[in-house]
Amino acid sequence: MNTVTRAQLAEAVYANVGLSRNESAALLETVLERISAALEAGDPVKISAFGTFLVRQKGQRVGRNPKTGVEVPILPRKVLSFRPSQVLKARINNEPAEDEA
Repeated sequence: MNTVTRAQLAEAVYANVGLSRNESAALLETVLERISAALEAGDPVKISAFGTFLVRQKGQRVGRNPKTGVEVPILPRKVLSFRPSQVLKARINNEPAEDEA
């Protein structure tokens, strides 16, 4: 399994859009920065036919050390979650999308 890197994404933009390599990298950084800023502000980010990134608040709970069994409080925190779109789910499973069926 290969990880997709920023450099690979920038190269794909360069190859498919026709911008220079520097412009492609700058465009990618701008998009990622806008997504990050929206998530930091607590706003969901929805990318059509891809999915939605959400920031959720998790409450405090009690955890347990698996080695010792000692209970430890887990403090409240924010977590990032991703919900894939139906289109992306269908593509991953090699199924026709709902609008194609």
